[in-house]
Amino acid sequence: MNIIGSKWVFRNKLDEASVNTRNNANLVAKGYNQEEGIDYGEIFSPVARLEVVRLLLAFASMSGFKLFQMDVKSAFLNGFINEEVGMIDKTLFIKKAISEIILVQIYVDDIIFGATKDSLCEEFVAAMQGEFEMSMMGELSFFLGLQVKQSKDGIFLCQLKYCKEIFKKFEMESCKEASTPMHSSCYMDADAAGKEVDQTKYRGLIGSLLYLTASRPDIMFVVCLCARYHANPKESHIKAAKRILKYLKGTTNVGLWYPSYSPIHLIGYSNSDFAGCKLDQKSTSGTCHLLGSSLISWHSKKQACVALSTIEVEYIFVGSCCAQILWLKQQLANF
Repeated sequence: MNIIGSKWVFRNKLDEASVNTRNNANLVAKGYNQEEGIDYGEIFSPVARLEVVRLLLAFASMSGFKLFQMDVKSAFLNGFINEEVGMIDKTLFIKKAISEIILVQIYVDDIIFGATKDSLCEEFVAAMQGEFEMSMMGELSFFLGLQVKQSKDGIFLCQLKYCKEIFKKFEMESCKEASTPMHSSCYMDADAAGKEVDQTKYRGLIGSLLYLTASRPDIMFVVCLCARYHANPKESHIKAAKRILKYLKGTTNVGLWYPSYSPIHLIGYSNSDFAGCKLDQKSTSGTCHLLGSSLISWHSKKQACVALSTIEVEYIFVGSCCAQILWLKQQLANF
């Protein structure tokens, strides 16, 4: 029986070596076709934020325990949850046993978990496999396009496989390397007199690069800058976007390093220019947040309003920086 306003989506699930690990069949509902009383009344799909995943990786590395991965064979994205979950993150499940703890993070049908005691992980796996159809994937190594290398010295996070896929998709496999993601003398504007380019291709390139920023904060600013012109891209814009690919060509192995046994201190930094955009005189601000020596969150955005002084610029984004710190603090309190 098929659900009204839905379709089947079939795809292969690959590991970091592009080897097919299993086949996926998903029944996806078209939300815009649903009618109350006919289709779904309510659906729930647990999706963790990427900074939460990075926070868990950093915390596991500092606490000295390994993370593992399980995959749900049959996922139903609706129903009631009676168990207590994280206060801030509804995709986080925690169980404490005296001085030991197990952390479980959910992303739709993928589960990553780790514990300070091996027996807690064994009990969790047995309980889940006894209740649901699940497969144990072993130690966490590939999750949401992120390659994870766990060792006794720390955890390394990168997107080497995804980066190579971008080169192939946009026919940049044999491009020359660039030393920086953006030329120091480059200034981007609407370029009204410039030659128009294919919007679909440009938007696809920017979308791919935006997901690559999940482990590459060094390209965050320039990718967000190029994303401002996705509505009417010109030749100068796609040239700037391709320079990012040339920079990535020589830095495909770059990623994030989360050292083990580092002191757990939450630190945040923010900075802004003043009226940096010559088109509307708005300022661009950036933040980054570290857990000890591990970078777990970063942000780059043009402010929504025009500030009248440098102090006003700083106050606007310091507020945003502090809000993120408070959110991360509450997440750590759950841990």
